[in-house]
Amino acid sequence: MLTLTRRSIVLGAAAVPFAARAQNWPAGPIRIIVPFPAGGSVDAVARMVQPGLQQRLGATIIVENRPGASGSSGTGVVAKAPADGNSWVFVFDTHAVNPFLLASMPFDTEKELDPVLLIGTAPNLLATHPSRPFKTFADVVAAAKTRPNITYATIGGGSLGHLTMVLLSKRAGVELVHVPYRGGGPAMNDAVAGHVDLIIGSTALVTPHAQGGRVRPIMHTGKTRLASLPDVPSAIDSGFADFESYAWWGVFTAAGTPKAIVDRFGAALADSLRAEQVAKLVRESQQITPVLGGPEELRRFLAEQMKVWGPVVRDNNIKGE
Repeated sequence: MLTLTRRSIVLGAAAVPFAARAQNWPAGPIRIIVPFPAGGSVDAVARMVQPGLQQRLGATIIVENRPGASGSSGTGVVAKAPADGNSWVFVFDTHAVNPFLLASMPFDTEKELDPVLLIGTAPNLLATHPSRPFKTFADVVAAAKTRPNITYATIGGGSLGHLTMVLLSKRAGVELVHVPYRGGGPAMNDAVAGHVDLIIGSTALVTPHAQGGRVRPIMHTGKTRLASLPDVPSAIDSGFADFESYAWWGVFTAAGTPKAIVDRFGAALADSLRAEQVAKLVRESQQITPVLGGPEELRRFLAEQMKVWGPVVRDNNIKGE
């Protein structure tokens, strides 16, 4: 018996009408799904590029927030949408972790979505309250060996910050106490108030408070020094060879979307992100280093991220909050 899958239907029976549709695309409104609440970095980037995309594509662009399940709810909407180029999803670094973290996923991350553009990356930044004695991560490690109750805040259980600290702690041979919050705002509020010893989050979250003196930056997880905080060492500088972890932003669409549509949307998006005012906001307000890598680069990057963080989730029995 012939078994028809969604993908075979999309790529087979629908190939001819989709080829014709690609020539006439866009023919109506295009929606961008942001699978997180308004106000976060993914939402900010989507709304920054909305005017440029409308101008370059000659179509109405609708940004729709569909939060839930660490980004997987809204992403699932696009994974199950027709592969006609009218639905796109802007994702965050949770996209690579969710398949290992969540007990039930509404879609197959690698089979039901096609990559479009790797927008950019940002290292994580570890900081402490100024009242704490930690000047370096070595200070944290030394203290943890005698006082095993040092706390660190993250934006949630299973977040990249959480996984980063789990991996760092294991490599350092210490245990730290994870304090998960539901978002960057509450986590940062408690870090600034001194209710936790440390906080780890993307540079977009932590840098403004570090520059304002409300927290003291200790270490970041990028490969090179930060332009905004040039005196802060990396994890590599701090003795953790080859250790890197990055928040990242990318765009996907339904599997089987015609390549001509993917290429056109990706090019329009990259050009919108290169526009002077948008590029400045992306770099300065969101602390994102643009990559603007195409489908194959995003495909490789996603596979690498899943390879790194999947075992950390499984080996440490980490569950989503």
